Amino acid sequence: MKSDASTSVAPLKGLGGPLRSSEPARALPAVSPAAHLLEEAADLLVVHLDFQAALETCERAWQSLAEEPASGTVVEVKCSLCVVGIQALAEMDRWREVLSWVLQYYQVPEKLPPKVLELCILLYSKMKEPGAVLAVADAWLQDPDNQALPEYPSLAELHLLRVLLPLGRFSEAEGLAEGSAAFIEEQRKEVLQAIHTARQQHTQEHLSSQEQQKLSQEGSLSCKLMSLLRLLRQLCGSVASHLLSQPFKKSLLAALILCLLVLRFDPATPSSLPFLYQLAQLFRRIQKATLSRLYPLALRD
Repeated sequence: MKSDASTSVAPLKGLGGPLRSSEPARALPAVSPAAHLLEEAADLLVVHLDFQAALETCERAWQSLAEEPASGTVVEVKCSLCVVGIQALAEMDRWREVLSWVLQYYQVPEKLPPKVLELCILLYSKMKEPGAVLAVADAWLQDPDNQALPEYPSLAELHLLRVLLPLGRFSEAEGLAEGSAAFIEEQRKEVLQAIHTARQQHTQEHLSSQEQQKLSQEGSLSCKLMSLLRLLRQLCGSVASHLLSQPFKKSLLAALILCLLVLRFDPATPSSLPFLYQLAQLFRRIQKATLSRLYPLALRD
């Protein structure tokens, strides 16, 4: 936004484009010092692209207005100075200072000119920070004197579409649309339809976010479970390899012979046949398991 007019002035073009030096001069008396400063500030902004000088010139013009009696011309000059100052701040990428800079001259939000409030809403909405202007716009719209202005319906709709809906304040938006007498019936229907559409979109995005979070958690749990299963498999393989090793088989055979000697077991008796059969089966299983680990491909074939 520092020097790129397409990014910084773009949100302000909806209000009629950048202020030209010839515009305020036609409406202001030639004898007004503030009018001369306003024309100079506009030239610095549009022609010379000296944004800091334009802002400082606007501030000098505000100081000179303190010595002039209040009149319709003074009100117009103040509003035009704000327009030039806002554009200068936006060009210097100091758009966050716009509200505080404007309010230092108007003191309270309710006294802002409609044109200035419109610029602020468009600027902060364009920069994806509509919450910064929420309180100011609410205060202005709730003021009874402002509700009688001809600009009130368009500003109420702009506030609803550019501030309330992006912030997800659907109940407040519905209250403004249904409770304000500024909206005609057709305009009210269009605004309520826009609120309904925005609410549905917000709900779908919320559900989609929850589903993605759930899938992410399930994927993490599956990865942990697979890691645990691989660890158990490695552990079982290590235990089986140890049990089927040659020293273990030799120890098992020695223990069997010792058992036969101690118990004086006679293999020739008929009662020993079941035991010998089970023992033979055990040795076959051990042999088969050992061969399957040593020659897995040969056994498959």
